[in-house]
Amino acid sequence: MNLNKLSACLVACMGFAAQAQVSDDVVKIGVLNDLSGVYSDLSGQGSVVAARLAIEEMGGKVLGKPVELVFADHQNKPDVAANLARGWFDQSKVDMVTDFPTSSTALAVMEIARQKNRVSMPSSGLATAILGEKCSPLNAQWTTNTYALAAGTARALVKEGKKSWYFITADYTFGHSLEKDATEVIKANGGSIVGNSRHPFPGNDFSSFLLKAQASKADVIALANAGNDTINAIKQANEYGITRKQVVAPLLTYISDVHSIGLDKAQGMYLSEAFYWDLDDKSRAWSRKFFEKHKRMPTAAQAGVYSATLNYLKAVQAAGTDEAKAVMTQLRKMTINDAVIRNGKLREDGALVHDMLLLQVKSPAESKAPWDYYKVKAVLKGPDVFPPVNPACAISH
Repeated sequence: MNLNKLSACLVACMGFAAQAQVSDDVVKIGVLNDLSGVYSDLSGQGSVVAARLAIEEMGGKVLGKPVELVFADHQNKPDVAANLARGWFDQSKVDMVTDFPTSSTALAVMEIARQKNRVSMPSSGLATAILGEKCSPLNAQWTTNTYALAAGTARALVKEGKKSWYFITADYTFGHSLEKDATEVIKANGGSIVGNSRHPFPGNDFSSFLLKAQASKADVIALANAGNDTINAIKQANEYGITRKQVVAPLLTYISDVHSIGLDKAQGMYLSEAFYWDLDDKSRAWSRKFFEKHKRMPTAAQAGVYSATLNYLKAVQAAGTDEAKAVMTQLRKMTINDAVIRNGKLREDGALVHDMLLLQVKSPAESKAPWDYYKVKAVLKGPDVFPPVNPACAISH
């Protein structure tokens, strides 16, 4: 074989080797969430739309190979989520799974992903247990967590003199985590906890819990729940006239919740969020694309699915492979700045530390257009609101 033919062979072989770094000749993304239940508004089909927008932004390909999307309903049940994820990894060859409203589903899937050498990127699984002893080197809690949500809202209200708190908490992993993290912040800032009630998940009738909270005379009734549970509790608090004398503070509120509650009942509430569509030109431009597809503005969970999918694909491109460990190494090297996440850095424990927003719900008179719901009170720097690394997370690479 002459030198020219040898060179040609080497080039062809090298090209083949580079292409072979994408397993099964396709990069496959899975969105696993609640498509029909209490969290379908905050994630659901909107998260699928968000993931598709990220794939389209990458041109539908990475490293010259097509990107495919699959999605399924985990029904907010860890066993259902685990079985779906196992099938995706084993039969469908899914490379990365994202979303997971209900932290228990995220915890179930991220362990299977670790075993199968796949990436998990919860956008709406928010319990800080994900960053603790159950942490995984192949997991990125992408949008936020219960500590970061509690830190902004609780600090702001305690500083306003709202010192005594009563919790109404969803009785499962996420609710417990949100109450625990908020309690830590409240006490650290000079506040106190005067009582709590645990409600079944999902909940419809909050009357007994609200009346106990009212009788406590706490300055703040904190809602450590989400989705329809939060919506129902706030509506019923208004019906009982509780909001005239006590502050009702939802510790996780999505824009879809405020849309359902209405500004007349939600006005004045403080909340912390990872994303607001009307923050700046970048967030507005992307959100308008989302609105064209979904006819609603994106929640932070849905926006987080877009950001997770986009940056996963960028990391695959930069790493030259879809092998999970290599992709995670690349993600940790990157600074995340897109339409959703600002100044983001992925820690070893899987926390994406980034700027958060302290928001206040506008009155009907202040709102100038549909979905114009929030005043941005402050940009909260990531290191100020995200929890420190949990020593229980013992990750080795």
